[in-house]
Amino acid sequence: MKLIKAGWLALAAICIAWSGFAWIQRGALSGERNLSPEAYSAEEIMPLHFFISSSSPDALTKPEDDFIGKIIESRFHVKLTMTVMEPGYDYDHKLTALLIANDPPDMWLGIGPDGGAQYALDNALADMTLFISPTTMPNYFNYWIDEKELKEYQFHNKFMRAPIPYDKNSYRAYYIRKDWLDRLGLEIPSAYDEYYKALEAFTYNDPNGNGLNDTYGFTTSGNGSEISTDWPEYVKHGLLYPAYFKDGQLIDMQTDLRIADVVTDILKVIQSGLIEPDWFLNKGADYVDKAVQGKVGIVLGETKDFAYDSNPDSLQTRSRARDPQADWVPFNPFGQQPLRIAPSPQYPFLFSNNTAGLYPEKLKKTAEILDWLAGEEGFLLTHYGLEGIHYTRDGSTITLINSDNKDNQDSYWAAWSFFTPETPQVFGLTVIDDRLTSRDQWIYDTVTGIPIYEGLGTTLTPPLNVNVENMRAKQNEYQVRMLFTDKSGERWPEYRQQIMASDSYRGEEILKHYMDKIRAARRR
Repeated sequence: MKLIKAGWLALAAICIAWSGFAWIQRGALSGERNLSPEAYSAEEIMPLHFFISSSSPDALTKPEDDFIGKIIESRFHVKLTMTVMEPGYDYDHKLTALLIANDPPDMWLGIGPDGGAQYALDNALADMTLFISPTTMPNYFNYWIDEKELKEYQFHNKFMRAPIPYDKNSYRAYYIRKDWLDRLGLEIPSAYDEYYKALEAFTYNDPNGNGLNDTYGFTTSGNGSEISTDWPEYVKHGLLYPAYFKDGQLIDMQTDLRIADVVTDILKVIQSGLIEPDWFLNKGADYVDKAVQGKVGIVLGETKDFAYDSNPDSLQTRSRARDPQADWVPFNPFGQQPLRIAPSPQYPFLFSNNTAGLYPEKLKKTAEILDWLAGEEGFLLTHYGLEGIHYTRDGSTITLINSDNKDNQDSYWAAWSFFTPETPQVFGLTVIDDRLTSRDQWIYDTVTGIPIYEGLGTTLTPPLNVNVENMRAKQNEYQVRMLFTDKSGERWPEYRQQIMASDSYRGEEILKHYMDKIRAARRR
């Protein structure tokens, strides 16, 4: 493998030296023999290693209780090693260490910002042509991804990645403490100036009634390196997440000239003391923890059950455990203006080039397993469990049996449902879950009722041999400089020009490549 770049080697050293990551392996490849593909007889158990992400990385810590994994292993005559990690830094670096050690998983999810482009450049990815097709994966193509979508998802005209099935609904919405609004005599904001007044009231008018100056309006996670796309000031200036096409031009949310105005407005909010002070240092879901602790009254959510009563890990449930009066409700601070474009395929699943060369039968088996997960039988098992034990079925109606240990079982499904979103309507199914409250249904109707802007029609991938993350890193550096050093957005046109024109960052080349790809897709 051509994994000899200095940066990758440095990452490997970090990964090998650092042992505090949270990762779980289900099953061990004990006694795996170095067999040729043909050596696996009908009685031979085929070892496979999948590397996936989950918001519940502890789900598979007790493999003896994992009924889903046992069923899959028995059905497909395999021994699965499942490495399960939360998406983010640790995931990327553990995977990098495996690749550099020439011990790649057979299949993994390309969760990084470039969607696997770097892996392709380093010859780590298999050509999927022999493994992924309507013949080998009929469920995948019948229910989730059409061939045109798959074609548009490729980079550099090479079939080295395939999109994970995705939910076509948008759940992006802001959430606000309605109990705080009620205490202060305010309405749910429907315009930016009303949102700003709520920030002021939440910061200075003691919304929790404890007599202390201990609350703020809004927070997010800057991860110590970026502004974050959660800030409503982007939408205020017409910049929708993550990019959109208008009047024949691509509008990239994070590099548009209007970023100067976005920064100016964010500075106004920060300098007015309306933002939780640690927002820039917050990492990952830290901002949700701050909301749960009652420190802020407005955050952004992007998942369906972000504030469901029925989700034991939701913002609402966790907040209620601390404050029984907490009432988080979704809202759009811009009325009926879209907050984002239509969802499109995101994470790809990727196959190892090593496995393709040495053990292609493993990848054929992997495709078979993934396609079963994409079908109705696999979908029901990995989302709802076993018929007669976890749910009953009457025609197309699935009624969940919510036993006392249901939440524990949910953790297994959180990991095993990695391949499909919970959208039973794809199979014409209706699911009845008595844990869902009328409030949950209202939240669903509200967030899915927020308008979305037309999608791009294709997946954006950078030009060959161009690392888009170099551009994004410099973009973030300049924007952070404007916030904390310049304390002004005035220099953004100058900074942006450096990003666009520099041979180091190649911003103009990247955006032109994106635009050409969008135009080509729209002509088809």
